[in-house]
Amino acid sequence: MILYPNAKINLGLSVLTKREDGFHNLETLFYPVDAKDVLEIVESSDLSMHQYGIEYPGDPMDNLCVKAYKALKEDFDIPPVDIHLFKKIPVGAGLGGGSADAAFTLRGLNEMFSLNLPDNKLAEYAASLGSDCAFFIYNRPMLGTGRGEVLEPVEVPALEGYEIRLVYPPYFVSTAAAYGGIVPRSRWEEMGWEVDPRSVMEILAQPVECWKDSLVNDFERTVFAKIPQLAAYKDELYAQGAVYASMSGSGSAFFGIFRK
Repeated sequence: MILYPNAKINLGLSVLTKREDGFHNLETLFYPVDAKDVLEIVESSDLSMHQYGIEYPGDPMDNLCVKAYKALKEDFDIPPVDIHLFKKIPVGAGLGGGSADAAFTLRGLNEMFSLNLPDNKLAEYAASLGSDCAFFIYNRPMLGTGRGEVLEPVEVPALEGYEIRLVYPPYFVSTAAAYGGIVPRSRWEEMGWEVDPRSVMEILAQPVECWKDSLVNDFERTVFAKIPQLAAYKDELYAQGAVYASMSGSGSAFFGIFRK
């Protein structure tokens, strides 16, 4: 079976509070985009993982695709598989490539072995693998809350008539490093920072031209402080005519929204 796991962008990303479990409560809109990896799953005599394309750090057997297989294997008597992954979505770019690969592995195994798991059950397995994995089970615009695993389908009519372009700067931003410097919005007042009381969805309900100064990715403040060169990529998208531009997720990729 061959699948094509796609990337996502975040339309707004508010880090609201730090939780007792060490994670953060978020509000963001996950939006699928067309950048894709290539994933092949083949029944085999032994479990194996093969990676190609963009170099992916670490032991291949620690890949989220393998963890997705093992999660299902705990509950279902499925045979071993060979997993072949051709990486095209950059790593450490905030585009969810690893999460997409894992979610598509779950979806592929579900179909290959006729497990007949509904999307909500697959999303439970996905959420155990990563905060944004569950989104890729549904793979449509979703409002994400909690740590990103609480999902609600939404429409974004404001984007009709626009196209999205991605930019991949040559910088790696680890999720841990991005979160390490984040200041939750619950502390912004004590920092002397202005807090917009509107929710992400309230801002997204406006025309795209109104998003520039109000739809914010809170990680930009943290990541730009660590890698100042990244701010220039956002500025360049606006210079090219984008009506809105932002870093995606915890970085380092950027997207621009342009009129078609």
